[in-house]
Amino acid sequence: MDTYYVNGEFVDDEAARVPAKDLTVLRGFGVFDFLITYNKRPFYLKEHVERLETSAKNIGLKLSHTNEQICKIVEETVKKNTHHDESNIRLVYTGGVSPDGVTPAGNGILMVMVTPKHMLPDFWYNDGASVITVDMERFIPTSKSTNYLSAVFALEQAHKTGAAEALYVDRNQRVLEGTTTNIFAIKGSSIITPPDGILPGITRSVVLKLIPESLKLEMRHIDFAELEKMDEIFITASNKEIVPVVKVNDMIVGPGKPGNVTKQIMTLFKSYTKDFGQGKIC
Repeated sequence: MDTYYVNGEFVDDEAARVPAKDLTVLRGFGVFDFLITYNKRPFYLKEHVERLETSAKNIGLKLSHTNEQICKIVEETVKKNTHHDESNIRLVYTGGVSPDGVTPAGNGILMVMVTPKHMLPDFWYNDGASVITVDMERFIPTSKSTNYLSAVFALEQAHKTGAAEALYVDRNQRVLEGTTTNIFAIKGSSIITPPDGILPGITRSVVLKLIPESLKLEMRHIDFAELEKMDEIFITASNKEIVPVVKVNDMIVGPGKPGNVTKQIMTLFKSYTKDFGQGKIC
């Protein structure tokens, strides 16, 4: 049994509760963030909490905890789940109970849920994964809100085809991001990733620092029509790390297997997270 933090108390996971009248339940008004541990050390915890704060600010949700307080609570919750080899950590800040069922009253609840890290299919990383595209745009994309209807809808379509992820394509036919991932594309000596209109991924930020000097970074939008011309594509996320993409809809990417640049970045990221877990990187 796992231990969660809910509204000032540490409780068994099955005893975790929020009020039925909470705005997160009634209206999907709340924010969350997600991270994992390496050697039981939360990866980029401060940055994830900063993103939680930004998400809340962008939707008008007032937090009553500081970054330092939330970080401390997360660390304490991880320590209460020593039975995990590695952990998934989900932070949720609810909208709170509202007098009229709509207007936030500044009484949101902080929840920290620590669960065992979920292992994803090996073939995604060894052979590459397939993704689909959906014509859809997220509301306030810079916020990781609990209103996840678009992602649920898109992923349901993806899973019906056996795809690992769904990528959002906006009204201008730009490929923005996945439901829970950021996208990178490689063409020749250039590595391309959208600059804005997306959720700024923490894994994405690390990858940007690890890009080899032999590659030219292009922070620009990717047109849907460009996808079939790309040599390599990969997606990034906290839970997925770096996943090579070898198929988009019915289009085969490059030679249909993970490319050399993607594999190089995967190796660099693995080394980076190993060092982080050992405390060599702060």
